[in-house]
Amino acid sequence: MGHVRNPILDGCHPDPSICRVGDEYYLATSSFEYLPGIPIHRSKNLVDWEIVGHAIDRPDQLDLSGLPGSRGLYAPSLRHHDGRFVVVCTLVGAEGDTSDRRLGHFVVTAQDPAGPWSDPVWIEGAGGIDPSVTFVDGRVWLCGTRLAEPGRWSGQTDVWLVELDPDSFQTLSEPVVIWQGAMIGAVWAEGPHLYPRPGGGWMLVAAEGGTSRDHAVCVAYADEITGPYRPDLANPRLSHRDLGNEAEIVDVGHADLVEGPDGRWWATVIAVHAENGANGLLGRQTHLVPVGWEDGRPLFAPGVGRVERTLADDALPDRAASEESAGFRDDFDEAVLAREWTAVGRMPHTFVDLAARPGWARLAASDVDASRVGDLAYLGRRLPAERGCVRADVEWSPGARAGLLLRVSEDAFFEVSVGDEDVVVRIREKGEMRVLCERRRDDATGASDATGAGAAALEIELDGFAATARVDGVDLAHADLRRLAPDGDGTFVGAWVGVVAVGAGVVDVDAIEMRALS
Repeated sequence: MGHVRNPILDGCHPDPSICRVGDEYYLATSSFEYLPGIPIHRSKNLVDWEIVGHAIDRPDQLDLSGLPGSRGLYAPSLRHHDGRFVVVCTLVGAEGDTSDRRLGHFVVTAQDPAGPWSDPVWIEGAGGIDPSVTFVDGRVWLCGTRLAEPGRWSGQTDVWLVELDPDSFQTLSEPVVIWQGAMIGAVWAEGPHLYPRPGGGWMLVAAEGGTSRDHAVCVAYADEITGPYRPDLANPRLSHRDLGNEAEIVDVGHADLVEGPDGRWWATVIAVHAENGANGLLGRQTHLVPVGWEDGRPLFAPGVGRVERTLADDALPDRAASEESAGFRDDFDEAVLAREWTAVGRMPHTFVDLAARPGWARLAASDVDASRVGDLAYLGRRLPAERGCVRADVEWSPGARAGLLLRVSEDAFFEVSVGDEDVVVRIREKGEMRVLCERRRDDATGASDATGAGAAALEIELDGFAATARVDGVDLAHADLRRLAPDGDGTFVGAWVGVVAVGAGVVDVDAIEMRALS
């Protein structure tokens, strides 16, 4: 009997979409403002995953520059057809954006999920978000969601369907509404997917209720892919909305289904881990549940009906390690950055140099700091767990400032930084900045240099929401990070952690790691 610890991916991986090719599974997730975007993971057993590439991995594919947090790449759908991987996704802009960037739905394809991926093909004539592509009998169908116009109630959302040209991926007609929710008053449909139904006909799986406590997975059926679709009378088929705020796992929804080589079915879903009613820092994560069938209807987590923290199943390997063991270390000894590293709105290689000083990552500093939208020089990755100690060994040139940054957005972060003369610990909560500690460098750590340049070990220790900032082993400030966590108020991205370089000059990073608390 295998015991698997949910979530199956470390850190913030929202909106999972899964497919199988032979005996291998592939998984894509949302990446919002971070680049490279849309990570692609691979697994042979649904439990042990490795990131093999990104569908958006070149600066000339998309323009994400200047986008605020929780905008960018929303809810990709990953499928494989005729030897080719296909990702459809939506690039969502910011309100009042005056740039000439292209927005909307696009398609990218690749023979190998590691890349290279094609340039985007933009889909005309279909608005909204969360597109999903279905290939059947030589035809290509796209479904997605959009606000009903006019809606009979606030948040009423349509799921639409349109046929695409199989060569150009362009719409062949106007989208047709095939679903308006499981019940009167249903809101915020998202993540729709269409599947052939065992025994014949079609099944629509979509999330409803928004991405917070009322999130749920609902199902509808039709004889033809074009509908009409009839709701399952037992909707929602999966939700934790009835467990209340105090549940350990909340906000369950956004399912995608896959059939294994043995004929068993599984679903990836998103869920949030909460502590005493408060969402955790990691935000929305990818979880696994088994799927059974009765009378052609899906049973998510048969006999349980819940997303479990530890999933026991004979078909899975034993991987029940606790989240406290999650961590990483990078000494930057390779010629290229590890695939886990990302940047905000631009590719890391545009400001990170691994060749200038072998064994180090050199960041060209920017005048944009963590509280601003712009070309932030931030080399970050998903925070893998909410308990552990992150340490970065850094050196900086005169005029530069080196920081260890735990980032949710430009309006929510925790940072410890060192510069020419001082050491600062600050926190920004829902746009409000507070300086928790500000000292001269020699007073704080005993380290100083007449030129202003220097070296330091920066640390952020996390124990749930409790954080401690250190420089060279000296405790400088403590903070409660509860208000940084995404809580369904329009923030969709969990915490990243990494090094930021501000000012002029460079910041060199010798190593960065996250280790479990002793």
